[in-house]
Amino acid sequence: MGGVGLRAAQGIRVALLLLIIASCAPEAKQLPLENYTAEQIFQRGEIELETGKRPKDSLIYFQEVERLYPYTQYAKRALIMQAFVLHKTGQYEEARAAAQRFLDFYPGDEDAAYASYLMALSYYDQIDEVGRDQGLTFQALQALRTVIETYPDSEYAQSAILKFDLAFDHLAAKEMEIGRYYLKGRHYTAAINRFRVVVEQFQTTTHTAEALHRLVECYLALGLTDEAQTSAAILGFNYQSSPFYQDSYDLLKNQGLTPEAKGDNWLASIYRQMVKGEWL
Repeated sequence: MGGVGLRAAQGIRVALLLLIIASCAPEAKQLPLENYTAEQIFQRGEIELETGKRPKDSLIYFQEVERLYPYTQYAKRALIMQAFVLHKTGQYEEARAAAQRFLDFYPGDEDAAYASYLMALSYYDQIDEVGRDQGLTFQALQALRTVIETYPDSEYAQSAILKFDLAFDHLAAKEMEIGRYYLKGRHYTAAINRFRVVVEQFQTTTHTAEALHRLVECYLALGLTDEAQTSAAILGFNYQSSPFYQDSYDLLKNQGLTPEAKGDNWLASIYRQMVKGEWL
């Protein structure tokens, strides 16, 4: 975590800080925090975070630094530490609020990239299993894109790119799950709509090959052979080594058909774009 002191928290430093606090005992423990400097309170927060069993116990110290010594360098550092601790302890909404306050107050600070990354993580880490509502996934994607585009040279950009791809894949997985449900119930048109979304909007995910195969199944079930053959042709061009292609090939072969682009449908348009490079 750049610039906020976490990386510098090594054993020797912690020991020295402990000695500083210990040198004030026992009266130090009984004095209100108002009697200490911003640095001393901040250090106590660091010690609690680094050595305590409950990270959230450090939060009060960082909050008090900001309250007692506003507009100081330690107040700024304490604010980003609040965002960090809140995220670490799973208080995601509060973490976002603290990170946003940091960005509002210190937009040009060296830790602004980290604050933005923390906001993205607070959404990303709430992404639940595929079957849940995907609103948080969309918010995670937006926040991760902000990190990638606003701080492309930061140490968090690469991690944001990776998480963006995973969240994007998560959305495709949701569409596939619903599509399979409709397919199982023989609601072919509804299933096609879901698989089409994956093919058109999530082409870079790991689910595209299966989506194309499921389209072959749906269209064959509806007797729409042109669409089925074209879907298999796209699948063969891009994923010939996939077991889904072999399954689609077998389905077509059983009906005396072969994978090839036919007709003038939405899949034929994708075939022309992907295979022939005809984008107009």
